[in-house]
Amino acid sequence: MSLDAARAELALAVLYLNKAEARDKICRAIQYGSKFLSNGEPGTAQNVDKSTSLARKVFRLFKFINDLHGLISPTAPGTPLPLVLLGKSKNALLSTFLFLDQIVWLGRTGIYKNKERHELIGRISLFCWMGSSICTTLVEIGELGRLSASMKKLEKELKNNDKYKNEQYRSKLQRSNERSLALIKAGMDIVVAAGLLQLAPKKVTPRVTGAFGFITSLISCYQLLPAPAKAKTS
Repeated sequence: MSLDAARAELALAVLYLNKAEARDKICRAIQYGSKFLSNGEPGTAQNVDKSTSLARKVFRLFKFINDLHGLISPTAPGTPLPLVLLGKSKNALLSTFLFLDQIVWLGRTGIYKNKERHELIGRISLFCWMGSSICTTLVEIGELGRLSASMKKLEKELKNNDKYKNEQYRSKLQRSNERSLALIKAGMDIVVAAGLLQLAPKKVTPRVTGAFGFITSLISCYQLLPAPAKAKTS
């Protein structure tokens, strides 16, 4: 049985690591962990930060198509117009960031020679990512409000019954927890973007940027865990 269990765990690990997104987020954790250690000072940690950042851009080639598809896809029925607009804005900004990030990669590898334009495009791309994180934060707040209202309504309908035994309530609670985690991640990513753009260099230092980026990377790694792994641990 122990061998079968080991095989099952290894199969899940292979399934997880076969995802390009998972490998990207693991590299992201290494990148921001190194940024935290270096605190912007030259040395081994800063070299790891820079080299990992460049390597991650290869994982994201043509990834802008994902959010472009999300932009033109229909939204869930009953979604309020403000949340629809915020969701589509997030898709548009994130797709733009990922597209421009490819030009940044070309500049860092020396293929794209115009240094000034390359740096400008880099800043614009980061502002797009920051904007998408702000939109995501607002969407999650709105969706959590909708979930909270529907959960309260369901509690009234259940009255004296144990709400945690109700499958619909447990499903809503799980979605609420997932959205709360996504809200924390998006809020922290706004700080990471501000740090990379050096909008408040005295407060959001490379160490603060690295710490927040490392935490959001771990959250992303957790969110990408295969569903069967969650079922086994529950």
